[in-house]
Amino acid sequence: MAKLKETYVKDIVPALQQKLGVSNPMLVPRLTKIVVNMGFGIVEKDTQKQIVQDLEAITGQKAVLCKAHKSISNFKLREGMVIGAKVTLRGNRMYEFAERFFNATLPRIRDFRGVSTHGFDQAGNYSLGMKEYVTFPEITAVSTACGLDITFVTTAKDKEASKALLEALGMPFMGR
Repeated sequence: MAKLKETYVKDIVPALQQKLGVSNPMLVPRLTKIVVNMGFGIVEKDTQKQIVQDLEAITGQKAVLCKAHKSISNFKLREGMVIGAKVTLRGNRMYEFAERFFNATLPRIRDFRGVSTHGFDQAGNYSLGMKEYVTFPEITAVSTACGLDITFVTTAKDKEASKALLEALGMPFMGR
């Protein structure tokens, strides 16, 4: 079992239950999945292969290639061209990725003061984007500068419950 998951079950659930005023521990918000998405546009096959390998090294899981749904002539994009990759993490891999992200990756960002609180949607999910994925410890050299998006999907009903959950898990938010 992942260390963060063990901490969640033993310490975080009772604390959130008391903080949110929930009587049933099954109603406490939890992470359901983490989606890591990387759009790299139109690049050469070798570069594309290297970016996908980097994404797989970051997440520890095979990436799914995303293809264009329709052609757009202004962007020289044709239907069926590979323009991105994504990985959906669940279970122990999700908790291991979250722990590495909170404790190893975010502190490596230069002048890091915390993540923004503006990334919450109405359903209680949190999304953030990174301009470069060089800060992940698994990456040694980067062929092209490419960003990635990370979405934390929760069972929370609102922003406040989701923020409380992510703070308890170790997400450092900006002080406001």
